[in-house]
Amino acid sequence: MVKVLDKGAYLIKGAKIVEDSASALEEVKALTGKTVTKDEAKKSTIAYGILESHNTSGNMDKLKIKFDKLTSHDITFVGIIQTARASGLEKFPIPYVLTNCHNSLCAVGGTINEDDHMFGLTCAKKYGGVYVPPHQAVIHQFAREMLAGGGKMILGSDSHTRYGALGTMAMGEGGPELVKQLLNQTYDINMPGVVGIYLEGEPQRGVGPQDVALAIIGEVFSTGYVKNKVMEFVGPGVSSLSADFRIGVDVMTTETTCLSSIWRTDDKIKEFYDIHGRSEDYKELNPDEVAYYDGMITIDLSTIKPMIAMPFHPSNTYTIEEVNQNLADILNDVEKRALVSLDGAVEYSLKDKVKNGAFYVDQGIIAGCAGGGFENICAAADILKGQYIGSDGFTLSVYPASMPVYMELIKNGCAATIMETGAVLKTAFCGPCFGAGDTPANNAFSIRHSTRNFPNREGSKLQNGQISSVALMDARSIAATAANKGKLTPATEFDGDFGVYQYHFDEKIYANRVFDSKGVADPNQEIQFGPNIKDWPKMTELPENLVLKVVSEIHDPVTTTDELIPSGETSSYRSNPLGLAEFTLSRKDPKYVERAKEIKKAQDAVIEGKCPKEALPELNEVMDTIKKNFSNVDKTNIGFGSTIFAVKPGDGSAREQAASCQKVLGGWANIANEYATKRYRSNLINWGMLPFIIKEGELPFKNLDYIFVPEIKSAVVNKTEVIKAYAVKDGNLKEFELTLGDMTNEEREIILKGCLINYNRV
Repeated sequence: MVKVLDKGAYLIKGAKIVEDSASALEEVKALTGKTVTKDEAKKSTIAYGILESHNTSGNMDKLKIKFDKLTSHDITFVGIIQTARASGLEKFPIPYVLTNCHNSLCAVGGTINEDDHMFGLTCAKKYGGVYVPPHQAVIHQFAREMLAGGGKMILGSDSHTRYGALGTMAMGEGGPELVKQLLNQTYDINMPGVVGIYLEGEPQRGVGPQDVALAIIGEVFSTGYVKNKVMEFVGPGVSSLSADFRIGVDVMTTETTCLSSIWRTDDKIKEFYDIHGRSEDYKELNPDEVAYYDGMITIDLSTIKPMIAMPFHPSNTYTIEEVNQNLADILNDVEKRALVSLDGAVEYSLKDKVKNGAFYVDQGIIAGCAGGGFENICAAADILKGQYIGSDGFTLSVYPASMPVYMELIKNGCAATIMETGAVLKTAFCGPCFGAGDTPANNAFSIRHSTRNFPNREGSKLQNGQISSVALMDARSIAATAANKGKLTPATEFDGDFGVYQYHFDEKIYANRVFDSKGVADPNQEIQFGPNIKDWPKMTELPENLVLKVVSEIHDPVTTTDELIPSGETSSYRSNPLGLAEFTLSRKDPKYVERAKEIKKAQDAVIEGKCPKEALPELNEVMDTIKKNFSNVDKTNIGFGSTIFAVKPGDGSAREQAASCQKVLGGWANIANEYATKRYRSNLINWGMLPFIIKEGELPFKNLDYIFVPEIKSAVVNKTEVIKAYAVKDGNLKEFELTLGDMTNEEREIILKGCLINYNRV
């Protein structure tokens, strides 16, 4: 199905792959009649051209990107605007769209969700932005319909900011990266590698975009093959896919940990722009005649079968056929994985889902930026036509991704077809994807065409003994399963007819409801605050010497942002930094907050000019040990704070709160063997936290130990590659080494100032 080359490759005329070798350029010349170098061919990818046109540094090795547009949702935009306001924001310098698709239900926390919405509306008026009210569209569908453009770049504060299928390079990052754009600063990265995704053939009947996406994710996630690189979709198979199908594959590229994505475009993408009344935004994009890719993945679309990602990660993939044929073995494997993911906090088994040799699920969801597309729902309706989901425990909910999509489903009859089955059709909402909607019953198993199935994203609360789990599937196979009243069924078994549905975009829906300032700011507009919207607390500069207490130690292979700061109902507190911080690591390490607050007492004492040892008596022995070898250290040149150790933290959401919550609780650093994503590492830096790296297998400290890092400020200033640190144990200092990895000058300055707010404060 999916083949991954172990080397780079040349793509000739978009159709012929030549693997990199000593004779590759000779073969390229024989095929094209042209003499090229690898460096020249690297400049011939679609990605290189778009990055070059947006780079302001003049150096394509060290990029400083200015984006064309920005977009955020109601979990992130309050914090972003508050940060920018503290730094002197007067006007949004580029189009900035504020959507309301995460805290839409306003079901938790009293008025605070709607208070955030009104904050967003009044800020859109004051600073010249666009405000999309709740239930109108999920963030990425609105961006596809109204923002994307060929050759453009969009930055969003949601990890699934991916519009590559429409010819737009889009990236999902933490809020501080959007703040930089709002302050006319840049997005600074080294030139990323570009991996070609060569598609050929066409999908089998009943196979959908989620199936193709899961096949790719399952192949590349564990190896990091595309980590922090751009995935560029090329090859003749692209043209066999509709625009909606490409979009459905593209949005899931986030789960590979790639940086961004881009696709070649053609008449089907032109038709998409024509339908949405934006023909001028279409641009034909193709790699040049000879393009070099740093890696190459080839996919024969005709070999892809209906897929399922079993709990608790999108990369835990099987064909549905495999699951049904090998139920016992696969369920045993899932239970073993659960022991790691759930830390043994609850008993977990799926074997009670097996009835008469078949696997039965409890819930189906088709929703959000991945599942809620027009073609996905129409195909589901065709499979469900004339069926019913039954009156037992199985439920099915369908969320069209935008009100225009919803309207068209009503007009063409698919909405009625779905509702006749006993399924429920709901409005645009991202909640099922992050645990704030359609939480299943305890021990229930949910199949979802959404983006993630991490622990806690479906509403589990392990500390309360509550557990449910999610598998990812395509809308078509979810519908086939629903038609069988919950019996796991691949859509390739459907023998009925799939209709051909023409989409008509009703522009009046947005024109009549969305506030669009057209870029005109109103400085006289008062911002409407709610009682839960709080300013960021003051943060101090990096001290010369640093004492860190390890307050959490996590040895899972990967730690997600949902474990660092749980999603779900906690999202209601996203606008209150200190309130939200109370939930930090609450489901992974419930003692974290208490421990972090304890060591923070010492730093608060330093700030107030008091003795840190009096604030925290256990420091007496620690400081006595340090001063034996570093006599010049005293309260005038030292700081105190917390750190966590995690093997590979940061997979998942772009939301900055995974880092900022640690910061406001006194966090000064993370220590890791590696960081799962660029965006999480950037979040740490932007909140003034040191992204330390320690070699795998070397761990001279354990939870609750103290670490002394002398002259850390000087090390950051001088770009010291290897930083000496000391574990403080039993009256002795045990030396070990840390590194910070590659950092730009601006990132170092942010660390020194203590956070991005301090760096920009006027």
